[in-house]
Amino acid sequence: MRGWAAALRAAASGPGLALGGFRERFDFGGRDVASWFPGHMAKGLRQMRASLRRADCLIEVRDARIPLSGCNPMLQEALGVRPHILVLNKMDLADPRQQPTVLEHLKQQGCSHVVFTDCQRDGNIKKIIPLAAKLLGDSPRYHRAESTEYNILVIGVPNVGKSSLINSLRRLHLKKGKATAVGGEPGVTKAVLTRIQVCEKPLMYLVDTPGVLPPKLGDVETGAIRDHLVGEDVMADYLLYTLNKQQQFRYVQHYGLARACNTIEPVLKCVALARGRTQKVKVLTGTGNVNVTTLDYPAAAYEFLRDFRAGRLGRVTLD
Repeated sequence: MRGWAAALRAAASGPGLALGGFRERFDFGGRDVASWFPGHMAKGLRQMRASLRRADCLIEVRDARIPLSGCNPMLQEALGVRPHILVLNKMDLADPRQQPTVLEHLKQQGCSHVVFTDCQRDGNIKKIIPLAAKLLGDSPRYHRAESTEYNILVIGVPNVGKSSLINSLRRLHLKKGKATAVGGEPGVTKAVLTRIQVCEKPLMYLVDTPGVLPPKLGDVETGAIRDHLVGEDVMADYLLYTLNKQQQFRYVQHYGLARACNTIEPVLKCVALARGRTQKVKVLTGTGNVNVTTLDYPAAAYEFLRDFRAGRLGRVTLD
């Protein structure tokens, strides 16, 4: 592994590009998506705040690749008065070497109950319900002391795997099938759903909620919004910038590049050629219109982003 990494660094520092030659900052070209807040998010946030009054415990789900920045500060105000479990999902896609540092940062932020999970395969899912039961047993029941059932609200920003977590817990503890829709795009869950039973003893219900971002993001780099609002090409270029910054050069081997690239164009050209991503473009000539086949760079950018999200470009923690 060390030899392979050294070879990639050597390739990255090939002619015309030393490791110190990578971009030190990223220019988003003036794009402003920091105020993106569709109607279903505003409605979902109102319903979520109402549901908080009936919640005994909160399970906050974040993407393990953005464990610090992948939260909604507007929801943090509710965390201090109820038992709170932080689930860092998609751990199979995050850099495992960063876990101790991440846990230390989270501890400083007051997150003392953290569970790393991979909802598709990981055994850590088994820890969540027993941990919730222990925290609830050790805590006052507030306004619901006479009740023998627990309501747990599942919160988080878009596309972190809240619905997948609920379905996994339901399969594990009740041997039941999927109860809530999931998807690889942000915004699948658009309304607070009815309660979903996930455990018999103790009797526990989870409530799935829509992924909600703050009405105003701190900057365009923060959050999980739809790619097209920024632009797949810009997202791909920013991902390349981040991979280079962290010296994560697995994409060089994955796409058969000669060396690491400082801009996205040569990467997308290679992806488009390898995956056959082309498009017909009508060109006006002196003798009439001619259809010309060109490389489809937006489609190649989408492929690049999909490869990263599937873990094919390595395990990376972006925070």
